[in-house]
Amino acid sequence: MAPQPNTGTGAEAELPEYAGQYRLESRLGSGGMGVVHLASSTSGLRLAVKVVHAEFAKDPEFRGRFRQEIGAARKVSGAFTAPVVDADPEAERPWMATLFIPGPTLADHVKRNGPMAPAQLRRLMAGLAEALRDIHRVGVVHRDLKPSNVLLAEDGPKVIDFGISRPKDSELRTETGKLIGTPPFMAPEQFRRPREVGPAADIFALGSVMVHASTGRGPFDSDSPYVVAYQVVHDEPDLTGVPENLAPLVLRCLAKEPEDRPTPDELMRGLRSVAALYDTQSFVTAQPADTAVQRADGMGRRANGMAGTNSPDAPEKPEKHETPEPAEGPKAAEVGEAAEVPEMGASPRLRRRALLAAGAVVLTVGAALGSVQLLGGGEAGGKGEAPPAASASAGVKPWDAKPASAKGGSGAEGTPQCSYGAGRLLCAQSGLVSALDPADGRVVWRRAFANVDVSGPPVVSGGLVHVSVGADQHLEALDPDTGRTRWKQDRSAYNSLSFAGGMVLLSSADGTVTGLDGATGKRKWRHSVPGYGEAFFTSFAGDRLAYLTSPADDGSSTRVAAVDPVTGDVRWEARLKGFLKPVGSGDGRGGGGGDGRVFFVSVDKVFEDTQAVVRYDPATKASRRVPLPVRLQQTAATVHGDKVFLLATGGSLVAVDTDARKQRWNLETSVIRGSSPVADGGRVYFTAPDGRLLAVDAGTGKLLGQTSPRLGTHSDQVTGSLPEPVVVGGLVCTSAPDGTVFAVDRDDPEDW
Repeated sequence: MAPQPNTGTGAEAELPEYAGQYRLESRLGSGGMGVVHLASSTSGLRLAVKVVHAEFAKDPEFRGRFRQEIGAARKVSGAFTAPVVDADPEAERPWMATLFIPGPTLADHVKRNGPMAPAQLRRLMAGLAEALRDIHRVGVVHRDLKPSNVLLAEDGPKVIDFGISRPKDSELRTETGKLIGTPPFMAPEQFRRPREVGPAADIFALGSVMVHASTGRGPFDSDSPYVVAYQVVHDEPDLTGVPENLAPLVLRCLAKEPEDRPTPDELMRGLRSVAALYDTQSFVTAQPADTAVQRADGMGRRANGMAGTNSPDAPEKPEKHETPEPAEGPKAAEVGEAAEVPEMGASPRLRRRALLAAGAVVLTVGAALGSVQLLGGGEAGGKGEAPPAASASAGVKPWDAKPASAKGGSGAEGTPQCSYGAGRLLCAQSGLVSALDPADGRVVWRRAFANVDVSGPPVVSGGLVHVSVGADQHLEALDPDTGRTRWKQDRSAYNSLSFAGGMVLLSSADGTVTGLDGATGKRKWRHSVPGYGEAFFTSFAGDRLAYLTSPADDGSSTRVAAVDPVTGDVRWEARLKGFLKPVGSGDGRGGGGGDGRVFFVSVDKVFEDTQAVVRYDPATKASRRVPLPVRLQQTAATVHGDKVFLLATGGSLVAVDTDARKQRWNLETSVIRGSSPVADGGRVYFTAPDGRLLAVDAGTGKLLGQTSPRLGTHSDQVTGSLPEPVVVGGLVCTSAPDGTVFAVDRDDPEDW
């Protein structure tokens, strides 16, 4: 359903032209509670704005529920939900604006395309498990997870509609004799004892959603919600059509008793034991512009709210993969709605099938699974090698290029993710990897791939360009001059991938780390790092070391280890106060090196709001903590010298001077969501979702300039991962949603 003009009769025709400062442009969906509109912010960001019908706006209980929905949505806004931009539950017509996320709902996708393939199902289940983990850890229970509340976005599934969610400290209560929910996706306890519903109910719903995605129907199927309710409480689910390797895990999710269901973390461990990989992007099919609409929540229509050739166990000579020669001269090389039902009395516990017990044995195998780092944390912090030092901009000439639409281009879409390495600007976008000359934007070579990981840019390690590609997301190492494959590596046995010191680090669920030479793909070492369980490394540009962290269960302290990636040996270890996350390293003069200070953000264990910056010097074993005057939500950070620059969700950019032990300045940029910032000493750069590049004076916090938006044809598209700027000499290079890679004069931001 495409957006429709704001016309009609009845309640919908009475809707205002504006909600707060936002002009309501077209209708995305409607229902009994209100209407969801497409709107734009002042900067042009596309929003989905829910406006409540006048009749409900007069109901104090409904307003209380709407306030609760806004509060829940604000708490969980992040990678797996639609971030709340603005809201006013006290307005004459209460409204809430969230980021517009294009893409079909899971319900629409299955209706149009039929059941998903097994590999797509595994990725969907992993994405939903991570979403529920984030939702539950802030004390929210969704209570209405179903296919129409799952958006299949470019960067993975998004859980929307928190209209009937409930925080643990909520004072609102379900009306006596009534339940709110969608029977096919409700857990037994929602019928039997609705006031005691907890996070496990969402896990039950996830199991039902997976059956729907696998078969096009639910595990309890009837036209009558009363019959479905009885089946949910008393009958065993019908898993016919669910892939064999997923069925035991889905069955555990559908256990009648909450305590028998897995937690989101247990779910992800189980998935790791049966899945070949974890990639929440690959299941999303391309959608025509007129179908990329969202659905109005609570209303029917909803809106946001290698094969291995080089096994580490048998490191023979890497497979050679021949590709066409690059063309001569400047020509690029072509390489390759919720029902009310009566409450039901509690039933005796039903005996489980033997399959459940058998599945439980299989699926409890594996170690803890954290966030999966695909191409992040490389030997240059996941951005390629450190670019050459910025120099005077005399003779610098801005440029722009579209690698995918250049002569012989593949027609790839989306925002390129770029890094600098081996003298090239290396970019990855959907279906394409390309190398550009940073001086003029000339496309040196390009490689078309069926699938390219676009969660981050290519990484240069050992002199080669590393990318994750193909349906199985195996690792390929490309020649930086030609784009030919030099070696490739199966990643199916590993949970995470990182780069440091010319090495490729592959981490397994059992805690074993395998170090491969980035130049040859040959194994150099393989062992665990004692005391850290499954290893998720972080590394930074110019730093020879990789870092591991292990926070205490209560968040009071964090154990940190610096690991030599060439040998796997621990160079130094420390236990520091607070729940810490590493954000950078350096020698205090803007350089790296591997033996200098390491910088962290100290975050709240529950909400992960940044509350302080911490600097640790391994030479003196001294740490310094600089508290922030105001906590920041979901920060990205960069380090230059002894200053840490933090960009938070909502647009606050903060400079913290660890030498002076204070926050230097705070700039409200109005950018709702920005990229990780990049600093070159004099300026801080970051990008916005609409393709703008912004420059801020690093000393004063003054906005110096910004480029124009580059939204392209589909202005409603929102990029999943925003590209980080790259400073190369006198140029600042970055990319935009229209597929453009461009460079501007570093010293002249006022004229951008």
